[in-house]
Amino acid sequence: MMTPPADRPDDATQRDAYQNEGIRTLLGMFEHGDPAEQLSLGQILQGLEQSAFGMFLFIAILPAFIPIPGIGGAVSGPLVLLIGLQLLCGLSRPWLPGFIAKRGPKRGTMHTFLGKISRPLRRLDRMLKPRMPLLISPLPARMFTGVLLLLVGVLLSLPIPFTNYLFGFQLLLFALALIERDGALMLANWIAAIAAVLFFGLSSGQLVTGVIELVQRWTGG
Repeated sequence: MMTPPADRPDDATQRDAYQNEGIRTLLGMFEHGDPAEQLSLGQILQGLEQSAFGMFLFIAILPAFIPIPGIGGAVSGPLVLLIGLQLLCGLSRPWLPGFIAKRGPKRGTMHTFLGKISRPLRRLDRMLKPRMPLLISPLPARMFTGVLLLLVGVLLSLPIPFTNYLFGFQLLLFALALIERDGALMLANWIAAIAAVLFFGLSSGQLVTGVIELVQRWTGG
């Protein structure tokens, strides 16, 4: 019987990096400690490499799951736009303005949210793995992901009834794909995001209007 070839050093390094920044390890940082402690985004993302954008997106979408109309879009939307813009510009790590870096969720809030999604998250953890890197790492792939995050972020910011959870869940899957470096999940996200843009955005005209309003706001027009 042939024995499997030994791992090359590069393979072992990539697997170690994945294990050190996978879902379980990244989310384990919220399980212990004072629930009232506020964890700044700068503190959470410090030391992360490949998974920094995924973790940033994961935290950014938390308000989208708050069952209060308007809160999710007003808070999560701009953060998702910031992440999408940075990916579109080719950044390899998130850049955080000072006023954002100093803010972040309370440990107890993260723990509660994770408790609500722990069952599907554990199932996904068994399914997700680093694969199809051409859909994750190269600049064109990151830029395309950035474009879709910008569009979904605009949709999340718009007052479209009963869509906060839908877009929040979609962005959660984007975050998991970035965290786990899973190109197969990213491909599914691309398809789902394009479908959402076509159905909710272009068909109703709200996406075009929302983009124009954002551009005017940013340019002072």
